[in-house]
Amino acid sequence: MSTRYPFTAVVGMDDLRLALLLNAVSPAVGGVLVRGEKGTAKSTAVRALADLLPAVPVVAGCRFSCDPASPDLGCPDGPHGTAPGIERPARMVELPVGASEDRLVGALDIEKALAEGVKAFEPGLLAAAHRGILYVDEVNLLSDHLIDHLLDAAAMGASHVEREGVSVRHAARFLLVGTMNPEEGELRPQLLDRFGLTVEVAASRVPEQRVEVVRRRLAFEDDPAAFAARWADEETALRDRIVAARELLPKVALGDAALLQIAATCAAFEVDGMRADIVMARAATALAAWAGRTQVTSEDVRQAALLALPHRRRRNPFDAPGLDEDKLDETLEQFKGDDEDPEPEGPGDGPGDGGPGGGGPDGGGIPPQGDAPEDTTSPEDVPAPADVPAPAEAPASAPQGSGAGERAAVRAAEPFRTKMLSVPGLGEGAAGRRSRARTEHGRTTGATRPRGALTKLHLAATVQAAAPHQRARGRTGPGLVVRRDDLRQATREGREGNLVLFAVDASGSMAARQRMSAVKGAVLSLLLDAYQRRDKVGLVTFRGRTADLALPPTSSVDAAAARLEQLPTGGRTPLSAGLLKAHDVLRIERLRDPSRRPLLVVVTDGRATGGGADPVALAARAARLHAADGTASVVVDCETGPVRLGLAGSLARELGGTAVTLDELRADSIAGLVKDVQAAGQTTQTAWRAA
Repeated sequence: MSTRYPFTAVVGMDDLRLALLLNAVSPAVGGVLVRGEKGTAKSTAVRALADLLPAVPVVAGCRFSCDPASPDLGCPDGPHGTAPGIERPARMVELPVGASEDRLVGALDIEKALAEGVKAFEPGLLAAAHRGILYVDEVNLLSDHLIDHLLDAAAMGASHVEREGVSVRHAARFLLVGTMNPEEGELRPQLLDRFGLTVEVAASRVPEQRVEVVRRRLAFEDDPAAFAARWADEETALRDRIVAARELLPKVALGDAALLQIAATCAAFEVDGMRADIVMARAATALAAWAGRTQVTSEDVRQAALLALPHRRRRNPFDAPGLDEDKLDETLEQFKGDDEDPEPEGPGDGPGDGGPGGGGPDGGGIPPQGDAPEDTTSPEDVPAPADVPAPAEAPASAPQGSGAGERAAVRAAEPFRTKMLSVPGLGEGAAGRRSRARTEHGRTTGATRPRGALTKLHLAATVQAAAPHQRARGRTGPGLVVRRDDLRQATREGREGNLVLFAVDASGSMAARQRMSAVKGAVLSLLLDAYQRRDKVGLVTFRGRTADLALPPTSSVDAAAARLEQLPTGGRTPLSAGLLKAHDVLRIERLRDPSRRPLLVVVTDGRATGGGADPVALAARAARLHAADGTASVVVDCETGPVRLGLAGSLARELGGTAVTLDELRADSIAGLVKDVQAAGQTTQTAWRAA
């Protein structure tokens, strides 16, 4: 096995290291979700944790890592009886983004089950991770059904596999760690809630620490074994402390005063459900054990809240993450019990020892993350750097003008629930919730011969294929002889996510403050709908003389919302430029991801006053390019007032799509909107094929 970067050599990132160590002490905390920008050593820290976990006793030959002291009675490899036990290192199993459901939960040999009537089960990654670490890099890019399986197993401590009447259950208790870059899209709130703790990480802005990161990394890459040897004492001390904290954990008392503070804190921050209270209680208990105490204190509760609550307060992707610490302190002070009896401080006393300001192994905290050891020095000879300050929030940049008459950006109106806009036809894109698609999950619509390994058996079609050949195969009695050629794969229809590209008119004709506020509110509502339906989104804006790609297609709808909020208005209306820019963006995206179908949403009043000698004709020609490509389109008509020109409707006809007003966009209006969009799209596709 290749040498891993030592956990104690990671520079900074105190909250991340503390959250990981608390889960190592008490896996019942529920895992860690690590959110942060790329290149911040998220994966390095997680992989380094595996070497700190104590060795695991397992039943010899058991594929499910049963404990010899208390083997799982329902283990598929059991019963174990008095099977001998051996020790092996704790595993860290990585779940790749492209993994299939069978790879995650395990697979059954369906041919053997049909022919011999036995359960031939091949364990998946959940079984391999039992009593170890399951690490999911880019967890936000996993398909929803995989995340559901993963988090259900983590919550229940077991995995259930059902395949055509054959049922297998095995234990699956592991430390779940997921990492993600928020710029690539958010997890749904109900999935965020299933992670015990969350940590936001960012690269240090302190030059000395950045230098230290580079120095250590280069030293590690030059000679991994020698670098790891220089940190071996710190690793051993931290490993021993984890073992000691695990032994102390059952003795830690969570008093009524601490429980009241936990409940009051969750209520004060309006956290949904009761999972937050339970996670906080477990985290506070682990903090006390980590500090070498047997009593949970208010400071434990405070630290647990900072790790367990921020991600549970996000109800949509536009909510800013984080926790108001002043409000937290006020709540804890208000419900502080009079009977709290702090123990005398000993080595490692206080939850902060595992986080910022903690001492080294001798002082009870996480070892200091200071300057790297040079080739001639040891880690303990190096002073620790100053704590890393939180990066200051960057002020919103002033809008960049493009000509006279520009108006400052206005705030968006409150979002609302929109009508569902879908792409017609049947796609094969990434799993989502917007449009119909052929998927591995969904309702069964037919059967076909399998290509490669059989994953979803269509039992009725298999029996129907095998039945005519029974006499030729010598079958005279009851039963059925099934051969490979008889097997049929079930074809299923589910839903897919689409690429929703917004082309927003930011010209002077849209610039009235109240009107633009309503327009932004409508686009924000559509963005929220795209988030809920697992779409990618992009944003093109046009005003003045040109069109700009404000946001390349991405899964991060909150990034799109931020760009929309800062959008200034003013100038002429280069409608043709906006449509051509959208066409170019969609052309490139088709090359990158051919299976993801686009939906173009043009937000405009339909006026064309810029972009050439005949702007109306140019806009019509640009619109017909989209129609020729078969792109499903919707025009959100922003024209207001008693006299309306109907220009947005004309544009929709050129696009081969449909027009809908801001009022009609709401979910409680016109019931036939989706049918209109689908009918228009089918007409466009027919015309395109005929051409």
